[in-house]
Amino acid sequence: MDPVTALRQVAFELERSGAPTYRVRAFRRAAQVVRDLPEAELHRRIADGSLEALPGIGPATASVVAQAASGQQPDYLARLLADAPRPARGPLRAALRGDCHSHSDWSDGGSPPEEMAQAAQALGHEWLALTDHSPRLQVANGLSAERLEAQLQLISGLNRELAPFRILTGIEVDILEDGSLDQSDDLLGQLDMVVASVHSKLRMPADEMTVRMVAAASSPHVGVLGHGTGRMIYGRGRPESAFDPVAVFTACRDNGVAVEINCRPERQDPPERLLRIAAEIGCMFAIDTDAHAPGQLDWLDNGCERAVQAGIGPDRVINTRSAEQLTVRLTSSGEEAR
Repeated sequence: MDPVTALRQVAFELERSGAPTYRVRAFRRAAQVVRDLPEAELHRRIADGSLEALPGIGPATASVVAQAASGQQPDYLARLLADAPRPARGPLRAALRGDCHSHSDWSDGGSPPEEMAQAAQALGHEWLALTDHSPRLQVANGLSAERLEAQLQLISGLNRELAPFRILTGIEVDILEDGSLDQSDDLLGQLDMVVASVHSKLRMPADEMTVRMVAAASSPHVGVLGHGTGRMIYGRGRPESAFDPVAVFTACRDNGVAVEINCRPERQDPPERLLRIAAEIGCMFAIDTDAHAPGQLDWLDNGCERAVQAGIGPDRVINTRSAEQLTVRLTSSGEEAR
């Protein structure tokens, strides 16, 4: 195991376990420092014990580098793997071929698109939709039209390098108060995956929120309705948005929009009662990590468990499809919705 890979794997395992961001950043920063270091200098510094003289390298990261360079599995990594073993994959988890919702450091994620894609590839994914935020969400460094166009160019180049793995172009677009979307129709029409989510005025009256969400689900550009209730169940918490679930989920079904089963531990959205309503109505689903870091891409298991409990099988989950199949959005009956 080379030192850069070892440092990134430690960071991945820390992200997967929900470790504090500062700790993850220490290992990712160290990986960048070591990656940029000439090989001869790296070996010299390991030999003379001067690794920690480099900015961004401390005792823990230096130990990982030295042990990996000597051919050992670093002790730090071994402890992480022992503390959080991966569960056996059930049939639904094994059927997933990608993830429809992820973020990079172009908005509020912690790693560049290439690292997110490489992590997804290492997990066995065939594709990953990169869905950074839209411009309205300034607190999350949402992408302007110009920045999104630049990202599309970057992804085009990365896809040539990573083939047959594919990064799907995408966006998590804000659903504005009137139900319109926070990006131009022209640009939305160029994307492989559009996840539409409410991020503002989450406590608006239920009838107004219903109109807002139905309008978004009726857009010809939207493929997934993201974290529908906006709830947060950990920390300070946040209550669910109120809306008519039958009206919203019927609009999703009729327009070929998948209801997201968000796997973030603090979201687990939608809650069980609403998930069952969506299933009974006949919706399709997207089991998504909403990952903001590479290790979070391994959070799909809890979403799969919740889907199984609600009676949702692989045939109702769009990320069991290939990247090519996702270019045609289908209703739950298998007929083209648009």
